Amino acid sequence: MAQVIVRNLDDNVVGRLKRLAASEQKSLEQKLREILTEAGRPGPADLQARARALAAKARPTNLDAVDLIREDRER
Repeated sequence: MAQVIVRNLDDNVVGRLKRLAASEQKSLEQKLREILTEAGRPGPADLQARARALAAKARPTNLDAVDLIREDRER
């Protein structure tokens, strides 16, 4: 797993994150891991783009299944 160091965070931000983590009975590290994991997930636009790319690859061709079976049998 990768590691990240974030420098120069505002003390107030770190304090709020520590309080948030403590309120959920989690360590600061665990809470930050959850926040970053959620922020790094693909959004709807990313998922739509991926779906369009997959759909483009799966577009039907002008090949006929009967012709393909016949051709395969002849081999």
